[in-house]
Amino acid sequence: MQPFELTTPTTVDGAVAGAGTYLAGGTTLVDLMKLDLLTPRHVQDINALPLRGIDTGDGLRLGALERMGDVARHPGVYPMISRALLQSASQQLRNMASIGGNLMQRTRCTYFRDVSTPCNRRVPGSGCPARAGANRMHAVLGTSEACVATHPSDVAVALVALDAQVTLASAGDTRTVPLREFYRLPGDTPHVENDLRPGELITEILVPRLDWARNSTYVKVRDRQSYEFALCSAAVALDVRDDHVVDARVAVGGVATVPWRLTAVEAALRGAPVTEAAFQDAAALAADGAEPLSANGFKVPLLRRTVVRALCELTQDEPTGSRA
Repeated sequence: MQPFELTTPTTVDGAVAGAGTYLAGGTTLVDLMKLDLLTPRHVQDINALPLRGIDTGDGLRLGALERMGDVARHPGVYPMISRALLQSASQQLRNMASIGGNLMQRTRCTYFRDVSTPCNRRVPGSGCPARAGANRMHAVLGTSEACVATHPSDVAVALVALDAQVTLASAGDTRTVPLREFYRLPGDTPHVENDLRPGELITEILVPRLDWARNSTYVKVRDRQSYEFALCSAAVALDVRDDHVVDARVAVGGVATVPWRLTAVEAALRGAPVTEAAFQDAAALAADGAEPLSANGFKVPLLRRTVVRALCELTQDEPTGSRA
């Protein structure tokens, strides 16, 4: 870890007026600094800022410094958010990590985290060895020739499914951006991972009111049940009436370079009967556009099965042949 200056601003205006990297829970930033992936000269500890609170009055408002564990335990939080958080990390990490910081975490691609290897996210133009290398954990959706790294956040998948927005503060200005638009596909510039501008700070996350999202879940498939990143995950909410789907929200993780909303699957579910066969038909569209690599082709059928599993879990109809 390289030497750095640490300051502790007490106001948002003071934080955004200063230069440097923001430190909240530190569960990602400190790791990256230890690996010399990030070498900030100035770090701002923002834990004294008034960016806390969970408001469920009309929709859901989460202060960016709320800890993951506190959000997960709150009775007013939609189940898909709570379950995504509970499956994200160990209890110790959930008690430290902030909800805003979780949205900003960097990919776990081994090539990105190894400074001795090329990586276009870390050093633009240096190459993407994962395309022909060890790519079992990598993305099949939203990839480019420059990058195939998956987005690591679980709760971002649930928030994208729910049309969440992030409020961003800068010197003299505040703007609100849909989370789905906040994250950027890698294209030719994978080092530009999101729409956060220099000096900006996430201050809150806003989730529109959606009463039927109480009927929601988050299913995560991983190599082990303890702290592990997703091979595939699905955040699903269903509005069901008279044994038919009126509306649906579906987003997936572990398979794409950004949290991936499955609008075609949602459209196919609307009006469909609540049966596993109908869920299978809708989930058949989940992997449209997928481009598997040498070692991650299994993610294509796994993606479809995970979506079916989540849908069946919500409707209490155990899948007969789709267990992921």
